[in-house]
Amino acid sequence: MTHVTERSNDAADGDRQPWQAGAGRNRGKRTVTYADAGVSIHAGERAVELLKNKVRRASRPEVMGDLGGFAGLFRLDAKKYKNPILASSTDGVGTKLVIAQQLNIHDTVGIDLVAMVVDDLVACGAEPLFLLDYIACGEVEPEKVAEIGAGIADGCRYAGCALLGGETAEHPGVLRPDEYDLSATGVGVVEEADLLGRDRVEVGDVVIAMRSSGLHSNGYSLVRHVLLGAGRMRLETVVEEFGRQRTLGEELLTPTKIYAKDCLGMIAECEVRALAHVTGGGIPGNLVRVLPDHVDAVVNRSTWKPQSIFELVQAKGRIEDPEMESTFNMGVGMFAVVSAADADRALAFLAGRGVDAWHAGEIIEGTGTVQMIGQHTRG
Repeated sequence: MTHVTERSNDAADGDRQPWQAGAGRNRGKRTVTYADAGVSIHAGERAVELLKNKVRRASRPEVMGDLGGFAGLFRLDAKKYKNPILASSTDGVGTKLVIAQQLNIHDTVGIDLVAMVVDDLVACGAEPLFLLDYIACGEVEPEKVAEIGAGIADGCRYAGCALLGGETAEHPGVLRPDEYDLSATGVGVVEEADLLGRDRVEVGDVVIAMRSSGLHSNGYSLVRHVLLGAGRMRLETVVEEFGRQRTLGEELLTPTKIYAKDCLGMIAECEVRALAHVTGGGIPGNLVRVLPDHVDAVVNRSTWKPQSIFELVQAKGRIEDPEMESTFNMGVGMFAVVSAADADRALAFLAGRGVDAWHAGEIIEGTGTVQMIGQHTRG
C-alpha cells in the first residue's frame, strides 16, 4: 500500500505548507480543515510507515522503485516467453470482514484477500506477478491498517507475488469508524501455449480435489444469518467438534488456503488440463467452468469428509444439500483435471508439498455438466 487517497491540511504549528488556499485572508477567523471532516493524512502516513518492512518482504526481483510513488513499477522480462499472456483478477473478502471487526482481529483477512485473487489467476496457468490492494475505512487507525496490510503482505509471500502498491481511503460518514472493506487486483503471466482451460479437457481425465482450510471466504452472509442470527451462537463459544478448544470465531476466521505455488509446481511436473478454484457457486458452479460441451465431470462425495463447520451450518440452518453445495466449497478449495497417466504423479507431488489431495472423480462423455454422486462420510 503506497499512500492514502484522502488528505488533510492540519499541519502542526510552525510547519510550512507548500500551498494553502486563501493564504493571507481571514487570518483572524477559525477555518474548517479536512481533519474537521474526519480525514487525517497523518494517520494514513503512520500506517504506511508501520507497513514498510512487511511490504518490502513481499517483493520480487522485477519490482522497481520504492514505496510512495504514484504507480508501482514492474519490469516484465519478455525474453522468458515466446508469446506471454497477461492475466488479471480482482476480488474482495466479503462479509467475513464483519467477523474480523467483531473480534478485533485483523491480521488474517489480508491472506483471504490475496487467496481469492491469486488462485483465480493460477486457474488459467498464470504465475501471479503482483497485487494492488485497496482499503476503505471509516477512520484510519494506523495499527489496525498495519495489521490488515501485514496479512496482505504475508499472503503475497505465500503466493510468490509482489505487493506492488495500493490505496488506503478514509470515508467518514460513509463507514463507521471501526468499519473497513478490502479489495485487490492481481496480474499474472502465462505462456500462450501453456494456457489451461476447457479446450484441453478430455474424456478419461482424472479429477483431483485439494482440501480447503474451511469456509475460505464465501457464504459468510448465510453463515452469519444461520449461526449468529437465528442460531444465537456467540463467536467466543468453544465448539467441541472443532477440537483443540477452538472457538467459533477462530474457525470462521481461518485464512483461505493459497494454492498458487502448489498448482504452478504441479503444472511444471505433470500434464494438467485445467484448474477450478472453488469459490462462490460451490463445487458444481465452478468445476463446470472448465468443462467443454461434450464431457461431464463425475465427482464422488464419498471420497472425502467436509470439515465440521459445514455440518454445523447445515444443521443449525436446516439447509438442504443442493443449497449447501451451491454456496460453500464443502471441503474442496481447488480441483485439478489431469491426464489419467499423470494422476498418481500429481497426487504424489501434492503430498510432497503437504497438500491434502485425492482422486475425487473422472471426466466422461456428456453435455458439459457436473454430476455429484455418492454421499459424504458423516460423524
